[in-house]
Amino acid sequence: MLGRIRRIGGWRRRWQARSRIQKMDLYTRNTMKAMLWFFMLTWGGLPLLAAGPRSALVTALSVALLVLNIAQCVVGTRRIGPAYDDYLGHGTFARRLLVAPVVLLGTGTALLAVLTAMDRRSVFPLLLTDLPIALMIPYALLVPARTFLLHCLGYAAVVVACFAAAGVRGMGLVAPLPMVVAAGALMLITVRPGAWGLRNMWQAEEARDVQARLAVAEERLRFGRDMHDVLGRNLAVIALKSELAVQLAERGRPEAVAQMIEVQRIAQESQREVREVVRGYREADLAVELDGARGVLEAAGIDCAVTGTAAGLPAGVQSALGWVVREATTNVLRHGNARRCAIKLAAGLAADGPAVTLVVENDGVPDRAPTTPGSGLAGLRERLAPMGGTLEAARTGERFLLTVTVPLHSAAELGEELTV
Repeated sequence: MLGRIRRIGGWRRRWQARSRIQKMDLYTRNTMKAMLWFFMLTWGGLPLLAAGPRSALVTALSVALLVLNIAQCVVGTRRIGPAYDDYLGHGTFARRLLVAPVVLLGTGTALLAVLTAMDRRSVFPLLLTDLPIALMIPYALLVPARTFLLHCLGYAAVVVACFAAAGVRGMGLVAPLPMVVAAGALMLITVRPGAWGLRNMWQAEEARDVQARLAVAEERLRFGRDMHDVLGRNLAVIALKSELAVQLAERGRPEAVAQMIEVQRIAQESQREVREVVRGYREADLAVELDGARGVLEAAGIDCAVTGTAAGLPAGVQSALGWVVREATTNVLRHGNARRCAIKLAAGLAADGPAVTLVVENDGVPDRAPTTPGSGLAGLRERLAPMGGTLEAARTGERFLLTVTVPLHSAAELGEELTV
């Protein structure tokens, strides 16, 4: 009993660890598998459940058809996953995997034709609504819709030929046609639209990842261009003046000293400009980060409410809190399955004087979320420490609360040095 409880807990943890798109993917696939077994359980037993007298041979053949139908479901369930991977572009479906479903369907169709000829009750043609589904579900994902419909019509012709060869005559030959067409149409309007929507969701997820990587690459290029603009010209001037100073020194000219003093000045100026570039690269604008956090979270389907304004706060405080907002947003997206997030920024009086408080609260925290803080929060505490700021992280149920308090009296004195 304890082992079963642990297994259930393990399934639950693995489910919560999945992203939204992964959950949707798993749900769609399992829905198709469940539909396959649902049709088998509701239609597959009709030959045995039909009322009326029957011979021992008909009963035996009915049992054989039921066993074959179960085998179809087992094989079809194993083919649905690879078919979805092929449709979504996550893998390639080997066509040899269709051999077993086709053989089982052909055998079941022939067996059904024999049963229909031996027992003229109308219950047997109804099985054609269920019999081909084990093959139709994966096949609908592997070929275009037009090809799928044409092959369904071809299968209907094969069914009629099998029924005619078994000795079925009259309306018994016509009855299979609407059954096969109905089964094919049902698969086409259920399987493909769901898979199409799932593919669009995966493409949107991949597009967001690509956009994030492009943003990082663009920032790196910008930083590289800034460094080139700052150092390129100055290093060229330093090289020229150093060469000139060497030539003057070789001739014993006193102007060499002046040239080296100029080289020293340019080097110091370059050092200052590099610091400015690095400072601008490391600074985070709080207002921009708040707007960005709201946009990113809402794009991920998370309701985000932002209250408060960054206007009037010292530059150092804005930069530090901007990094907090950035890290908190990343954690909300990566950990758990949040539905709502609230970011509150407010200035007021604390025990030690005026201070600004930033609170980030979100739901959807998994039960097995790590209790020890990660390196991201540790880095934020180090960034806040010089200005006397504090960071507290607490979890209550499925809610996570991140509270940052920064005193304003010392932050104004530290100024922009806090961001370097």
